[in-house]
Amino acid sequence: MKHLFLAALAAATLAAPALRAEREILNTSIDVSRELFAALNPVFAKNWAAAHDGEKIVVNQSHQGSSKQARAILDGLPADVVTFNQVSDVQVLHDEGKLIPADWQSRLPDQSSPYYSFTSFLVREGNPKGIKDWDDLARPDVKLVFPNPKTSGNARYTYLAAWAYGLKKFNGDEAKTREFVGKIVNNVVVFDTGGRGATTSFVERGLGDVLITFESETLGIRKQYGDDKYDVVTPSYSIAGLFPVSVVDAVVEKRGTRNIAEAYLKFLYTDEAQDIIAKNFYRVRSPAVVAKYAAQFPDIELFDANEVFGTWDEIKKTHFANGAIFDQLLKR
Repeated sequence: MKHLFLAALAAATLAAPALRAEREILNTSIDVSRELFAALNPVFAKNWAAAHDGEKIVVNQSHQGSSKQARAILDGLPADVVTFNQVSDVQVLHDEGKLIPADWQSRLPDQSSPYYSFTSFLVREGNPKGIKDWDDLARPDVKLVFPNPKTSGNARYTYLAAWAYGLKKFNGDEAKTREFVGKIVNNVVVFDTGGRGATTSFVERGLGDVLITFESETLGIRKQYGDDKYDVVTPSYSIAGLFPVSVVDAVVEKRGTRNIAEAYLKFLYTDEAQDIIAKNFYRVRSPAVVAKYAAQFPDIELFDANEVFGTWDEIKKTHFANGAIFDQLLKR
């Protein structure tokens, strides 16, 4: 009888459906995107479960300045996907680690950038320093906060936007532009490693008169802390900041997560995700969602960094390498 009971128990155990463990992916992102992915990830997980017989997945997050994140991945951080704000910080995963293919930007629409933003200004309520455009940031009485271009894609966009504005203002005169940008970078009271650190310095530590960061961050701060505490100043001319994404092929092949990782990035292009992204003050690609949020985003003249400055390799070598122009301006 005992043997019959054990046999029946074994048969029942074999017949019972196996409990599936949760599968996980890691999205390695920039440090100002915490709120965005906190809103997106549960929706993606719910959609995935509905389409895959209830399978539960978890999207984990890592947030830092984009260049620091890229370096961490090259040093072994097992990121299944990256959602950065700088093309060069994704490209380096191919150039230095062969972790992604050379044609990664062609794998998804809009150069694998499902949303974008641009460099904007946040000032304290009432705009006490009367900030209107880039010219005001070069004044000796104005103190600035933005991250370090050596570690932050956000800050590289700021620097390049100021430089392009100078070229436009001075009709292409490099010497005058260099002097103009030098005044701006030497007005910075603290160079944090990433955009969220700069926000903390400006908002919580009370440093500086102007925070220079993505429009998405300036509008998010106003929403979080109140319209009565801060004003957003949209400059007349700024840089289009792409937010490139990619599967990290070497990681997903090893972990068996390619199907989730690819679906996750494609999800970012859906109208459902684009609506969440626009609610978090990023500019999106979907025509329907663009129309829905048109009143939220003022018109602005934007330029493409590569059209003005060349490739990102050329940009980094000329402006951000050790001893290059940015370092030279800080030594003045």
